[in-house]
Amino acid sequence: MLYTFFARNCRQKASVVAYFFISLFLLGSCSITKQTAYLQTLSKDTSISNLVNNQLESKIQPGDQLSIIVNSLSSIEDLYFNNAAAISTSPSMSGFTVYPDGKVLLHRLGKVTAAGLTRRELAAGLEKNLSDYMKDPIVNVGYLNHKVTIIGSVGAPLVMPMPEEQLPIFDVLVKSGDINEQGMKDRVMIIRENGNKKTVKFIDLTDHAIFNSPWYYVQPNDIIVVKADLVKAQKEEKRKNLQANIAFGSSMIAILITIVSLIAR
Repeated sequence: MLYTFFARNCRQKASVVAYFFISLFLLGSCSITKQTAYLQTLSKDTSISNLVNNQLESKIQPGDQLSIIVNSLSSIEDLYFNNAAAISTSPSMSGFTVYPDGKVLLHRLGKVTAAGLTRRELAAGLEKNLSDYMKDPIVNVGYLNHKVTIIGSVGAPLVMPMPEEQLPIFDVLVKSGDINEQGMKDRVMIIRENGNKKTVKFIDLTDHAIFNSPWYYVQPNDIIVVKADLVKAQKEEKRKNLQANIAFGSSMIAILITIVSLIAR
């Protein structure tokens, strides 16, 4: 009888302890990581003025790989010209290379200066010069080797082709899977190349003043680095370790209860 009482008492105490640890485990599992919001300085409806110009036109540079497509009322000439673009000077892409002297080699026209011009300026010049060979030519010029790189605490680090002149930084972040839980939205680093110099800028995406910053628009060959909040990452790691330890302890107590119950029968 004394043995039965002792066993029953052990089972009750073990059950209380087990429930305690299981409750801790469940509470730890439900822990929510506080997120930092984008543009959190905007608290009500408003209008933002003095926005940055979104009509940037970059200059073509030596080393650029250009897509030059011609459409006219002279279909045979179109075919000759556009087939030339398919002759790749690089094993990874086709198009027209801007050589170190700033020129591109084109069907009919030979060497044409491209460096220092915008895409629109080059297209206009080509339309004028090709008029001797084609009827009403329309030229489209695009970049083939421009890109933007995003690395760090994002959903999917990537090197993204960028045929556009510039892109809003939020567009780039969306395509990379957005900044993750550990990433710092208020300390996003952009590395921009200007000739033989690199400029580093930190921007705050929690402040709506970003719309007035020239760094709101990502430019070709920019590198975006989203740094991790190490303090937040360490807290999250400790929380996961504690959760794992509580789960292990709860399992051990559950096994103990089972053993005591079997012995008490």
